[in-house]
Amino acid sequence: MLNYSVQYNSKLRTPEEAVKVVKSGDWVDYTTASSMPVLLDKALAKRKEELSQVKIRGNLLPGPVHVAECDPEKKHFVYNTWHCSPYERRLCDQDMCYYIPMVFHNLTAYYHFFIDVDVAMVSLPPMDKHGYFNFSLNTGTTAEILRQAKTVIVEVNEHLPNIRGGYDDCIHISEVDMVVEGHHDPFPIPKAAIISPEEKTIAENLIPYIKNGSTLQIGIGAMPDAIGQLLADSDLKDLGMHTELCTDAYLKLHDTGKLTNRYKNIDRGKGVLGFAIGSPDLYEWLDNNPSIKAYPLEYVNKPDVIGQIDNMVSINSCISVDLYGQVSSESVGTRQISGTGGQLDFLEGASISRGGKSFICVKSTYTDKDGKLHSSIVPYFNGDIITSPRSQVYYIATEYGVVNLEGQSTWERAEKLISIAHPDFRADLEQAAIQQKIFWKR
Repeated sequence: MLNYSVQYNSKLRTPEEAVKVVKSGDWVDYTTASSMPVLLDKALAKRKEELSQVKIRGNLLPGPVHVAECDPEKKHFVYNTWHCSPYERRLCDQDMCYYIPMVFHNLTAYYHFFIDVDVAMVSLPPMDKHGYFNFSLNTGTTAEILRQAKTVIVEVNEHLPNIRGGYDDCIHISEVDMVVEGHHDPFPIPKAAIISPEEKTIAENLIPYIKNGSTLQIGIGAMPDAIGQLLADSDLKDLGMHTELCTDAYLKLHDTGKLTNRYKNIDRGKGVLGFAIGSPDLYEWLDNNPSIKAYPLEYVNKPDVIGQIDNMVSINSCISVDLYGQVSSESVGTRQISGTGGQLDFLEGASISRGGKSFICVKSTYTDKDGKLHSSIVPYFNGDIITSPRSQVYYIATEYGVVNLEGQSTWERAEKLISIAHPDFRADLEQAAIQQKIFWKR
């Protein structure tokens, strides 16, 4: 068998040597979340005075992103993200980051047809004996970025797990231009999401809609955590996983024997994911696990693929809903909060699944910084980014109930949404619906 260590050693560079390949005006990709190249990012930031107009793309990066923080005036580096993490949201608030609108299942096509990548920098686990670097926690987004890159630099992170994949789950040393090694801190234990009484009630409202053998897509945050815990404590069995993002909610289901993937129509017996964000225990469970399969998001999030799975249940959250059934999940006014991600993909996919259901969850109210209570169900949007159009929205859930908007007229939608709004706001919402000529008062 070939010994790939010679090839590997010939490509070893220090971070400072590797980043010399970046030129002014280049597009540089940092890929996704835990694949962020932390050593290379620090080294590139140190070259600030030598460079101008270097554009960097990332996705759900935990930060810090040194190229953004070292140059708040954006004379040397400008940072862009496909989906805001809490850290990247703060960068956007400080005018140090720009959002790239997207739908996740199209990400591969974006890179294949439209996007230039001069340098791709990615953190991956150590090379295996066959000369391959596994894409680990971020198989969903990595392959096409590296394929399109003129230069590929791999930063070896000794803490990343290896996750078995369906395809496009690794890169060979022969396709890598440079390799960087160095110390990485272990992944932190994330803070447990604080689940509010309202979120717990919403989760309880959804449980009757889920049956034995259902396959789940669950988003990220307090709501999915509540769902995961309730499902783990329920009498449901033989649940499946087909999700863009794998979190500790699925580990809870596995640990209680609920997650078997036994009745999936495709990938039977396998829990499918695009990428993963969670605890070290989650990463340990995913590591080389034969029951887990990672795919690019062009597969995981493709509505036609999702629709092949019977009893597919998609559960996501949003910020607000208007009386027409439009959903804003990524902005408050024009302030970017997160991103479109895969919400649209799973809305469509679950809707065409036999027995499928797609839920968008929202607390009926929120409190502003001055302590004033507002309804999360609003008469209409004025500046908020629409994530999911009214034509594709399915179930909406609050702590006051669950309503199905598919096939419903404007007056039926308004009536149903008002019924699950906070009681203190229902009269005002009804009056607004009458003024907007979308309410049939009988």
